[in-house]
Amino acid sequence: MRTGIFSAALAFLCWGLFPIYFHALGEVPPLQILAHRMLWSLAFLLIVLGFRRQWRWLEQVRQPRVFWSFVASAFLLSANWLVYIWSVNNGHVIEASLGYFINPLVNIMLGYLILKERLRPVQWTAIALAGLGVAWLTWQTGTVPWIALFLAASFGAYGLLRKTAALGALEGLSFETMVLFPIAAAYLVYLTLNGENTFVNTGSDTTRLLLVAAGPITAIPLLLFASGARQIPLSILGLLQYLSPTIQFMLGVLLFKEAFTADRLVGFVLIWTALLLFAGEGLLRHSKGEPAQPKLSR
Repeated sequence: MRTGIFSAALAFLCWGLFPIYFHALGEVPPLQILAHRMLWSLAFLLIVLGFRRQWRWLEQVRQPRVFWSFVASAFLLSANWLVYIWSVNNGHVIEASLGYFINPLVNIMLGYLILKERLRPVQWTAIALAGLGVAWLTWQTGTVPWIALFLAASFGAYGLLRKTAALGALEGLSFETMVLFPIAAAYLVYLTLNGENTFVNTGSDTTRLLLVAAGPITAIPLLLFASGARQIPLSILGLLQYLSPTIQFMLGVLLFKEAFTADRLVGFVLIWTALLLFAGEGLLRHSKGEPAQPKLSR
C-alpha cells in the first residue's frame, strides 16, 4: 500500500511540475516541443520495452479495432499535449490547472453519456457546482475558459478510449508514439531543411538536453502511475490525482505571477467545492465497502 501511494504520488508530483519544464523551453515553439516529445518518448519507450523484452503486444495492434482506437487516442493525446504546452508558454498555467481540476467531473459525464452509467445525486450536485463555476468565470472574464475546457474534454475522451483499450499503459503509450512518430519526424525534417529547427539552430546545449529529456520526462511518471494504480484503492488514487493541478495552480500564482483576482477565486471555489463533494462521497462509499464508481445500467 505504502509503495503504491508513493509511486502514484510521485507520478502526480512530476505532472504537477511540468509547467517548470515547459517554461524552461520558452524559446522553442510549442509545435516543435510536441514533435520532440513524440520522438524522444518513443526512443525511451523502445529502450524500456527492449530491456523488458516486452513485444508480444504488437500482435494485438494488428486487429483493426485495436489499431484504430489507438490511432484516435494518439491524436487526442497529441492535441492535449499541444494545447497544454502552448498554455504554459503563453501565461495560462492557472487556466490549464483548471482543466485538470474539472477533468474528473468530465469523466463522470462521459461515463453517463457514452457508457450509460448511473449517476448518484451527489455526483449530479458536483457537476452542477462545477458548471456554475465555469459559467461564473466566463461571465467575469467575458470569454469562455476554452483552454481548461479543451484540456478536460480531450483528456477525458482520451481516458474513455483507454478505459476499454486492449493494451496496458506502457504498451499503449508506445504504440501511440509509434503512430505519431512519422508525422513528428517529417515535421522536424521539414524544419531542418528550412533552417527553422530550434534543436539544430540553438546555441544552447541546455535547450537540446531539455528536448531530449522529453522522453523520460513523459514516460517515467506514466510508469510510476501504472505501478501505483495497481497497488492502491481507486478512492485513494482519485484523491491523489488532485495533487497535480494543485501544484500547477500554485506555480501559476506564486512562480509565474499570473493574475488571479477575487472574482476568479469565486469560480475556482465553486469547482473545488464540487471536487470535495465528489471525492468525499467516494471515500465514504469506499469506507462502507460500496463501489465508488457508478454501476453500468442494464
